[in-house]
Amino acid sequence: MTRKKQFLELVKKYQNGTLSAEERRLLDAWYNRYGEESKDELDEAGLAETESLLRGRLPLAPPAKIRRLWPRIAAAASILLILSAGAFLIIQKQAKPVIIAQHDIAPGHNRATLTLAGGKQIALTKKSNGTLAVQGATTIIAGGGAVTYTIVDKENMVSYNTLSTARGEASPFPLVLADGTKVWLNAQSKLTFPTVFNGKERIVELTGEAYFEVKHNAAQPFKVKTANQTVEDLGTAFNVSAYIDEKATLTTLVEGSVKVNNKVLKPGQQTDGEKITEVNTSQYLAWKNGDFDFENNDIRTIMRQLGRWYEMDVDYQGTISTDGFSSLISRQHNISSVLKLLERTGGVHFKITGRRVTVSQ
Repeated sequence: MTRKKQFLELVKKYQNGTLSAEERRLLDAWYNRYGEESKDELDEAGLAETESLLRGRLPLAPPAKIRRLWPRIAAAASILLILSAGAFLIIQKQAKPVIIAQHDIAPGHNRATLTLAGGKQIALTKKSNGTLAVQGATTIIAGGGAVTYTIVDKENMVSYNTLSTARGEASPFPLVLADGTKVWLNAQSKLTFPTVFNGKERIVELTGEAYFEVKHNAAQPFKVKTANQTVEDLGTAFNVSAYIDEKATLTTLVEGSVKVNNKVLKPGQQTDGEKITEVNTSQYLAWKNGDFDFENNDIRTIMRQLGRWYEMDVDYQGTISTDGFSSLISRQHNISSVLKLLERTGGVHFKITGRRVTVSQ
């Protein structure tokens, strides 16, 4: 079956109510990448890109009350499907959403700040290269797609450094700690760590969000401390979200095993420190891969994520919908494009003024 025929089959399944969760996410991804205009054309390469993007994602059971960020294809009278020799088209016959925008807001940047023990700050960007600093027997080198702490001699004195990102920033590449552990930072986050691990434990402290690929050493456990959790590595890749404006600190395990507040997680599980749940891990790693992945998130949760990346403030007017929104959206779009997708549901409206967005129903 050609990809064009496959997409037609998906549309038919949607109309018949037999579309699976994974198939629905495939349509979501297509529409959000190619359906922002009222008439859009998707060639075979575009279809292949979308299919590749979704391959390997875990399907979720569809929630009871959810707003999809593409038009309701079931309303067949408002959709015209056309197959031509070289393209698959969907023409949506409806009014486009109107976002009142005095200014637009560009997406955030891949940059971070490294603060050394003496207070010196080093700006990190994708262009950073070469030796950044020497602290005792530890050399900090940028290159090869990472910032690496390299121990050139035995070091007894421990000093502490901090990697931080502001709103509108995410680390341009992983930080490689002295033990070989790799760390990526999301927006508005801070990681404090020693330049060398000499004690019985390897301990770092986190606020905000980070993804860890830990170099396992059973004789010297690696621990991430947040305000509400202590995460202990048992040979692991995991994500920790510990923003102070969120209701809970969430640890999501991708590979291996971790212990969180004496609870052991398996891959595909998440804990808030109290209960353990099965989750789609790709949703919680989307930020690292340059995307927003919303799965039945309410608008306030979504706007907190957008606020961190777009460095914007958010106001609410009147009663705001508590419906869930689901979509996969690139973090490289201007904010108006993201808000336009949200407005297509008909359940929410936005006004952009400077770096402030007002949300209404």
